[in-house]
Amino acid sequence: MKTAIIKYNAGNIQSVLNAFDRLGFEAILTDDPAAIRSADRVIFPGVGEASSAMRYLRERGLDELIRSLEQPVLGICLGMQLLGNFSEENETECLGIVPATVKKLPNLSPGGERLKVPHVGWNTVVASEGVTSSYPLTSGGLFDKIPQQSFFYFVHSFAMELNDATIARTEYGMPFTSAVRWRNFYGVQFHPEKSAGVGEQLLRNFLTMKI
Repeated sequence: MKTAIIKYNAGNIQSVLNAFDRLGFEAILTDDPAAIRSADRVIFPGVGEASSAMRYLRERGLDELIRSLEQPVLGICLGMQLLGNFSEENETECLGIVPATVKKLPNLSPGGERLKVPHVGWNTVVASEGVTSSYPLTSGGLFDKIPQQSFFYFVHSFAMELNDATIARTEYGMPFTSAVRWRNFYGVQFHPEKSAGVGEQLLRNFLTMKI
């Protein structure tokens, strides 16, 4: 199994590499198009700001490369947001792979309670793909062997709206997409590499599931 982690001007890449080491999977960090195209799986990580990230991708032709990928791709945090059409963060045109908009999180709950933005910390994820009346979720998907409403670790100020590609949702001032699937593209708003056992299981699922 050859996994490529896309190298661009986004933070948190080392923690993703460390997670792969813990899982016993080898991954290469690269911006070489040939290496990315030939990989069995591609990770598109990210911590940063949308417009500068998109500018970096366009300047190096990585935007078109990502759009053309046919193997499973997993966007993490900003990487997931950039899969959408548009982000309210500095009015940014994104990759346009997932038909959805990324919106700023509200600083007030529906009941008027003040919320801290960015949303930092542990929150529950309710998965919809493959959900049955029993737990864990049915086998074969991103959330295989992960109990419903498990806690994952979040750090973000913007989030993708609920859309036709949503496979998991979380509440923080509003319901938002915490995991998405569109064709061969997956995304998670949380950080699986920082989410202890359930995060490692999700990464393992992505690396081993049959597509």
